[in-house]
Amino acid sequence: MSRFTDALVVTPLADGKTWIVLRDFGYDVGAEGSEDRIDVAIGFQTDFASIPRVFWAVLPRWGRYGNAAVIHDWLYWCQDRSRREADRIFLEGMGVLSVGYFTRWVIYLAVRWFGWIAWIRNRADQSAGFDRVLPALQLKAMARSQRPGALRQLARYALQRILR
Repeated sequence: MSRFTDALVVTPLADGKTWIVLRDFGYDVGAEGSEDRIDVAIGFQTDFASIPRVFWAVLPRWGRYGNAAVIHDWLYWCQDRSRREADRIFLEGMGVLSVGYFTRWVIYLAVRWFGWIAWIRNRADQSAGFDRVLPALQLKAMARSQRPGALRQLARYALQRILR
């Protein structure tokens, strides 16, 4: 069985939405000790599950699926695997965390249908020079995420692609 490598240790930024990974954290894909391991960088910025506010009463941004959401955010940031594979690993991770069947599949189907937005936004952020991995030792209590707004960043990225 797959497993998470350690406890997830994070701290929030002052924006109230972004969290920073403070300690080694990863996931063994497929089986414990497998050769396929995902390691999240210390200092990585995550928002856990990007669930629209209207659904927070039923599915909060942080729940039993939180560890799997951080791995998923990391995979979407790195993009060294396909989006489909990143989503499949997210589904597997939620199973390891004993997320209920219905909840697990609702979240999985949502990322399959709408995850392309985050995938493209991450690509746009990278092309603009933004890095979601912060030097953890330089964090201040009042630090805010420097990540540009999603709509503005997506529009800028689309315009650049069109003008090429």
